[in-house]
Amino acid sequence: MGDEGHNRNQAQTCLFEQILMPTLLETDLSKEQIRECAYLLKNDENFFLYPVMASCKAMLDAGTNVEYSTVVTTMARNGTEFGIKVSGLGNEWFTAPAPMVNGLYFPGYTEKDACPDLGDSCITETAGIGGFAMAASPAIVHFGTATGVGGSVQDALNYTKEMYEITEAENPAYQLAYLDFRGCPTGIDVLKVLNNGILPIINTSISPNVAGKGQIGAGLVRAPMECFKKAFRSFAEKYQVR
Repeated sequence: MGDEGHNRNQAQTCLFEQILMPTLLETDLSKEQIRECAYLLKNDENFFLYPVMASCKAMLDAGTNVEYSTVVTTMARNGTEFGIKVSGLGNEWFTAPAPMVNGLYFPGYTEKDACPDLGDSCITETAGIGGFAMAASPAIVHFGTATGVGGSVQDALNYTKEMYEITEAENPAYQLAYLDFRGCPTGIDVLKVLNNGILPIINTSISPNVAGKGQIGAGLVRAPMECFKKAFRSFAEKYQVR
């Protein structure tokens, strides 16, 4: 329905509201409490991102600690560092400096107001949606000529097609109508990233470098190559790869 599970969640939030509201009306909650829930869902168009992130994390945790696996199970960033974890390497982090997001700023803000890439929401891309599913969400590129997200539907298709080159599988649960119902590219492989020189694409918000201001823009960013190089060195050492 036009969502990709990271930056655009309007349809998902509306569907969630459709399921939730009749149940709320059957409870003993006061009219005021139900009204507060309704206004929250009405005014936070990205509300469904929160359960999406939790479900993506749960799915990826199920794939951790698989011996010899080079599949990425976590990507996250804290405004200073960007880090990944790899299935066959357990809980070890492989980090590099967090990059700046190439994007469109809200009125009154510029790159001088932004901090480097920040947040846990790229767990969606790690699970194969978000930026990896941009082919499902042409509305994202509509605002994107200035963001680096791309200005056409074809640009969105190209980003998704590129991600097939660095992933292990296609997820049939997340089908892309614009690609003849191919499954989303899923399972980032450290070896394929290094062999092909293609980095995971993330569509994300831009955070301010001053606390308390909230989102100041949105755009695209790529995971740093150094994270994958460090992970491969550790993998080669652990598994005695020459």
